[in-house]
Amino acid sequence: MQSKILPALATLGLSFVLAAGAAPKAVVVDVDAMVHPVTAEIVASAIAHARAEHAAVLIVRLNTPGGLMDAMRETIAEMLASPIPVITYVAPSGGRAASAGFFILQAGDIAAMAPGTNTGAAHPVAVGGEMDAVMKAKVENDAAAYLRSIDTKRGRNAALAESAVRESKSFTDKEALDQHLIDVIAPSEQALLNEVDGRTVTRFNGNTETLHTAGAQIDHYDPSLRQRLISAIADPNIALILLVIGALCIYVEFTSPGMVAPGVIGAILLLLGLSAISVLPINWLGAALLLLALVLFALEAKFTAHGVLGVGGAISMVLGAVMLISSPTPEMRIHWSTAIALTLPFSAITVFLLSLAVRAKRNKVVTGSEGMVGETGSAITPLAPEGKIFVRGEYWDAVSPQPVPAGAPVRVTAIRKLKLTVEPISPENGGPHVVRPA
Repeated sequence: MQSKILPALATLGLSFVLAAGAAPKAVVVDVDAMVHPVTAEIVASAIAHARAEHAAVLIVRLNTPGGLMDAMRETIAEMLASPIPVITYVAPSGGRAASAGFFILQAGDIAAMAPGTNTGAAHPVAVGGEMDAVMKAKVENDAAAYLRSIDTKRGRNAALAESAVRESKSFTDKEALDQHLIDVIAPSEQALLNEVDGRTVTRFNGNTETLHTAGAQIDHYDPSLRQRLISAIADPNIALILLVIGALCIYVEFTSPGMVAPGVIGAILLLLGLSAISVLPINWLGAALLLLALVLFALEAKFTAHGVLGVGGAISMVLGAVMLISSPTPEMRIHWSTAIALTLPFSAITVFLLSLAVRAKRNKVVTGSEGMVGETGSAITPLAPEGKIFVRGEYWDAVSPQPVPAGAPVRVTAIRKLKLTVEPISPENGGPHVVRPA
């Protein structure tokens, strides 16, 4: 029995020694774009990864212009509930944590910035329309109270942080450090970890924890393929491209049934585009202009307007695309360059395809029973009123309301089952030259 226990204890003791001597680990996750619903999911996944890796800290590296308030609150809720201390770090130099990013920065157990970065400008703004005075005051007071509750708990300058909400104040890294909005200025993650080593932080639940991060091994968290895909299409410019190409593919499938591939691709692109648009603030005037553009394209193909309707549709589509997303943040709006580059080829392709469809519908039917009407041939036997005719290289039973002698040219006026109704025609009166059977 002892022979089994002693080796086991020796192995356990060796494990403790190795663990004690191993370098600590820090997990880094990037929030380097607009704050949207998938941001909270990425941060939550990074926290779970850091916990599984027994990391000492999680660094949330910020470089964001801001984003949606609800998504910001979800992200902060994940950080506050994290079992691992969270360091928020504005980086690299030249980066920023504006608007919603400022709230996330203040929510960290330790807030840090790289030299040459800035933060603040956190005044809440309306998306999708202007707020009246009462609603504006409510939203502003709610955001200010939320930030005060975080900064008071973190021991930072809550009054100054509130001015970023009420007065849209912004701060450089040095101003933020001197006025106790952040705790550290560090040029890199490794320098940051060495700087905070040995510090004791008070978690949001009141527990205290001493950080041991000197020389920590840095592990960068990579979002899943699904998270990267959703983050990419959350860009309104990409979402618009997906919607337009998807709609075009669906139209091609409807006009050419059986191709299958355009329909499948179009459905996928439309769903991806709609999923992205659904989390963005829609301006319904922009949506109406896009619909008007499609109507004008259809009218251009149907009526002779010398391009006026097509040009109007292109202008309407550009304006609708630019106005589709209503946001004060430039990164959450559709750019003029995207709208123009997408609209011009789409307008030309759409008008071309619609004109082909309208032209095909107007053309005379040349197949099936309807295609026989209007065809010319010659009488093989006298029609009085029934007999045989030769048309399209075939012999047909025919009936004529007027007597027709054998060999006379005739024109098909109707078809019923397998019998044609014809009328006599005269070459002198504009009738065509008829080829008779040998």
